[in-house]
Amino acid sequence: MKRLYFGGNIVTAGTDLPFAVLTENDRIAALLSKNEALSCDADEKIDLQGLTMIPSFIDPHGHFASYAMSLLEISLDDTESAEDIKKSITGFIENKKPDAGSWLTAKGYDHNRLPGGKHITRELLDQAAPANPLVVKHSSGHMGVFNTLALKILGVTRDTPDPEGGAIGRDDKGEPTGYMEENAFVEYLKKVPMPGEKQLMEAFDRAQKDYFAYGITTAQEGFVPDSLLSLYKYLAQSGRLEIDINGYLDIGAREVVLSDFPQCDGRYSGHFKAAGYKIFLDGSPQGRTAWMRSPYEGSESCGYGTMSDEQVYAAVKRSACDRKQLLAHCNGDRAAQQFIDVVAKAQAEGYDIRSLRPVMIHAQLVGKDQLPKLRELGIIPSFFVAHVYHWGDVHIKNFGFERACGISPAAAALKEGILFTFHQDSPVIAPDMLETIWCAAVRRTKGGRELGKDMAVSPYEALKAVTLNAAYQYFEENDKGSIAVGKKADLALLSGDILHMPADKIRDAKVVLTVKDGRTVYDAGALKK
Repeated sequence: MKRLYFGGNIVTAGTDLPFAVLTENDRIAALLSKNEALSCDADEKIDLQGLTMIPSFIDPHGHFASYAMSLLEISLDDTESAEDIKKSITGFIENKKPDAGSWLTAKGYDHNRLPGGKHITRELLDQAAPANPLVVKHSSGHMGVFNTLALKILGVTRDTPDPEGGAIGRDDKGEPTGYMEENAFVEYLKKVPMPGEKQLMEAFDRAQKDYFAYGITTAQEGFVPDSLLSLYKYLAQSGRLEIDINGYLDIGAREVVLSDFPQCDGRYSGHFKAAGYKIFLDGSPQGRTAWMRSPYEGSESCGYGTMSDEQVYAAVKRSACDRKQLLAHCNGDRAAQQFIDVVAKAQAEGYDIRSLRPVMIHAQLVGKDQLPKLRELGIIPSFFVAHVYHWGDVHIKNFGFERACGISPAAAALKEGILFTFHQDSPVIAPDMLETIWCAAVRRTKGGRELGKDMAVSPYEALKAVTLNAAYQYFEENDKGSIAVGKKADLALLSGDILHMPADKIRDAKVVLTVKDGRTVYDAGALKK
């Protein structure tokens, strides 16, 4: 089927500015001038009515399954006190009436919003859900709290040791408080039963619709442990997926994955592709667990790493030997340095890492002094630049204003000639690329302070970070990321021209139409028929 899109502002993310775009089936067939468009033969002609067409967004990092499952969880996103949290949980129980003994999960609490900046306690959760095991996930995804019933089911006692690179909170008598962070929280969260199949499938359907409504047609599953394998095998084989998903496998479970999972050849099958491996080198800056070269404000703590140099080296070497891309979660500058040092060592020993385009996920506090080494080693930083808005005021408190100004140093990376991408780490925040572009261009906190204005980039560079650069990160630059002949007909239509409107207004723009593989997958009804 041939479709002709005309009559709008067409931004290719390249250099051409055509009058019209012709698609045929799932590909872009031609970029046309006005005269060529007038004589073009197409099955359907769509007048863009002055709106702005761009290549659809590509999400360079997120957790698609977690986003889907978050749609089934108790939302604590707007809570600002322990009492708010308790009311949200009890209200959910009263409304949904879950069976006694069934697991409940809540998400989105942030201790930085609570009075005194303290984490909630299991005693509060026991009052809120006395008959159900309950886990409450921190908005960062790096920590959380279990109630007493959940701890009992999971077998967590005073004698339970802390996993390497993680911590189990304990009171002055050594009893677990319910709070856990980093590897401890991740390991026990894995043991929480998943929702039933019907609920899961409905949640994945909703998640796809949400991503399409945000103009995203390629997403990421940022960590695929063996517990998610059967789910993604089913989704890929059943034809349920419409969005393209790049999955990054738990490197510790690689043998199980490689022997049991067919989508490991670097190609999409049923819209899922096993794109590489994932490792975590530290925690979160807002939780003060990111690994820093200098202490946090008012503290002697620098956070901590979650893997030894030997473990990171083994992962880098395995990535090179298996010829699979490696994503490394690094928030703090000390974690960034660990990854830089290990990649440099492996490269010097003859392991070809550069050609695999290794990615430093978040890279929030990577130092300007570290950027030349990223360029030299071919490491792609994927910045969580929306942190400037969502947690910028917390970063000022944790690092002081000057250090906080350096988070997500996109402009410095651009000046250094480094290709970078932006992401939202959904479900940490919504997969809203327009908000991310706004954050990158404006650099303003929730409290209204400009934070590192010299690290801002133009809206065009921000758009490239979530289209063409993101396609490059996925080795898909010849297939996606710009409106060019031969590429996928993956397109989005915006309510305004984000490249020329005042930068402060970008966040108000909306995605009104999304096209995936030449087919409309989201339509807000903005175009008059």
